[in-house]
Amino acid sequence: MGTRERRVRSNQSDRILTQLFQESGADPQELAIAAVGGFGRGELTPGSDLDIVIIHSGTYGEKELSELVNKILYPLWDRKIDGRSVKIDHSVRTPAEMKIAAASDLKVALGLLDIRLICGSADLVADVQSDALAAWRKDANSRLVELQESLRDRHQKMGELAYLLEPDLKEARGGIRDITALRAIDRANLISVPIERISFAESLFANVRETLHLVSGRDKDKLLFQEQDKVAAALGYVDADALMSDIAQAARSVDYVLDITWYRLAHKGRDGFGRFFKKVRSTTISRDISVANKEIVIGIDVDFDRDPGIGLRAAAQAAQLGLPLSMESLERLATHLKNGGGALTHPWPREVRENLITLIGAGPAMVQIFEALDQEEIIFHWIPEWRSVRSLPQRNVLHRHTVDRHMVETAVHAAALTRKVHRPDLLLFGALFHDIGKGTEEDHSERGERLIAPLAARIGFPPADIATIQLLVKHHLLLAATATRRDLDDPATIASVVEAIPDLQTLELLHALSIADGEATGRAAWTDWKAALVEELVTKVKIALTDNTIAQQPDLTDSQRIAAESGAFTVTINDRGNLYAIEIVIADQPGLLSTVAGVLNLLRLDVRSARTKSHGNSAVMEWIVIPDPHAPLLTQEALHDEIAAALENRTSLATRIAERISAYAQLPTIPVPAPEVETFLDAATAATIIEVRSHDRPALLFGIGDVITKCNVDIRSAIVTTLGAEAIDTLYVTELDGQALTQSRADEVAQRLRAALK
Repeated sequence: MGTRERRVRSNQSDRILTQLFQESGADPQELAIAAVGGFGRGELTPGSDLDIVIIHSGTYGEKELSELVNKILYPLWDRKIDGRSVKIDHSVRTPAEMKIAAASDLKVALGLLDIRLICGSADLVADVQSDALAAWRKDANSRLVELQESLRDRHQKMGELAYLLEPDLKEARGGIRDITALRAIDRANLISVPIERISFAESLFANVRETLHLVSGRDKDKLLFQEQDKVAAALGYVDADALMSDIAQAARSVDYVLDITWYRLAHKGRDGFGRFFKKVRSTTISRDISVANKEIVIGIDVDFDRDPGIGLRAAAQAAQLGLPLSMESLERLATHLKNGGGALTHPWPREVRENLITLIGAGPAMVQIFEALDQEEIIFHWIPEWRSVRSLPQRNVLHRHTVDRHMVETAVHAAALTRKVHRPDLLLFGALFHDIGKGTEEDHSERGERLIAPLAARIGFPPADIATIQLLVKHHLLLAATATRRDLDDPATIASVVEAIPDLQTLELLHALSIADGEATGRAAWTDWKAALVEELVTKVKIALTDNTIAQQPDLTDSQRIAAESGAFTVTINDRGNLYAIEIVIADQPGLLSTVAGVLNLLRLDVRSARTKSHGNSAVMEWIVIPDPHAPLLTQEALHDEIAAALENRTSLATRIAERISAYAQLPTIPVPAPEVETFLDAATAATIIEVRSHDRPALLFGIGDVITKCNVDIRSAIVTTLGAEAIDTLYVTELDGQALTQSRADEVAQRLRAALK
């Protein structure tokens, strides 16, 4: 089975039609037979129709023409090709009539793009061919809208070829019809379509379809369970899973190219598809990364060896903005990686790890970006473990997707739950890799626990976090399985879960992962009943656990205490390559945290973490910041002076920050969960705890601190952490007289924070 056999079959059909044409007595100057569609391309499978058009000049009378057509077609009904009866799909028209039919019927217009002379008048066929192509290009804008609508309707009805248990090779999304659509778009000559990227898919689908026709003895395109093993064996695959994996990957390639093509068509009119025709304006969003033509573009002159993390940085920013990555940029990066360059260090730098978490946490916008990285095989260079689950089929009715896509979808659902946990980075990472152990006969949870440890270490997680991630992978089915199979009123049931889960923080992570995993699997697996049972189990386990998930106030080192007691204002900066570690010792005062955060923002320094604690009359502040591409050279003296000036004139500081934020390029944003603000009055501390969980944004910490200061509340200490694109700010606050806040005061501050963060 292959191209050769399909061409032989097509040529055989050509000879039969030519013979019948000659025997009919038709004038070869006034009549022609042409093939269209798949037959026009010379790709004829055993069960395919002979799609032909009989074109005539109009000189024949109606009766004479009818007799000629019957002389050609009637004998075909008694003929067999490859032992099968011939099925004919035909029309009889003049070139003018063909032109009218193509204008009113998209299917006819698409078929004529592949018209091929079989016999008779070459001039008649050439006229139809040239008219069809000219009309297609002339009316391309409207015809492609029509084509897109037809594809959308078909996709909705037939589903995604890559993820169907019994896919329709022709009609499902990513299948043969979509390949035909891509070729039609390419012929419209509006943009360049990378047709070469789908050549493998086109060949595979044709071979599988041909084999299916042969082994089933029927002209059908749906690959049923009972035929998958036979087709796989006939094509030389080790088993059906290997075949379905290749089919899934091929369909995803088609879908990827189709998505990119529609996207570029949609923005062609706005910016003239400037990549090919003219220089267009671009907006720099970070070092060597810009937005151009509504795509994220990596600078053409970037040194991937000097900046190996730029690919993940571009991916993270693309996901956060809801824009695609430029295919050209990805191809350059992929080529460099394949040639052995641009390798990441082990462990990954903090910035690179955070960019991965930012990408994972982008929700639905992450899917397209991750798929692009997969299609270019970039992800394998960063995460080699991904190759073992790529397009791995799950041949059961509960799962909607291949293993890799299921994990991506789980991460999407986990992103909606980041406000419910104290470590969103661990939730997101665990979600993306919770099924990494699938693909062998071994229990996938146990295998996954073993595989995830070196992966997490390579990416840069510390040992304590790795242990938590391992637990999430090993026990990601624990809550759902226990809730649905055990008596929740039996203390032994609760004890068994407590034995596996060390603390409340891990419990909340496992609960969120269970929800995300269930929702990604589908409603057949994650029902309201199961969700309620899991919720009940978690509630009972919480009661059995005694823990506090709130971070403890930071402690000071001996040297920091001495510096604080001296009363001196000092600034120390430690340059760590792509980031700065800053220590500030300064006289404590209301609004200090927001003021320093505002200064750092004006100096174009992105706060990744902060820890501050009051000691006597001083405050000790530790900051980890990352400079943006336009940040001025940071010196201890300059930072000292900027902070001092800001403390003298806070009004001016607020104005400057507002001006800077308004000057930012207006870029799209993805939907994110609403911020959450919680207060804790009964924690073991003299202060009231306010915890803010929010999507990170410019001057976020300045805004939070400013609101609290305007409430006449003092921040005694704080722990600020940015995990990917998520910020968690834990603030220990008191009244100005040092007393903890009352419930009403805490509620007032929380409400004002919620209003400010909307």
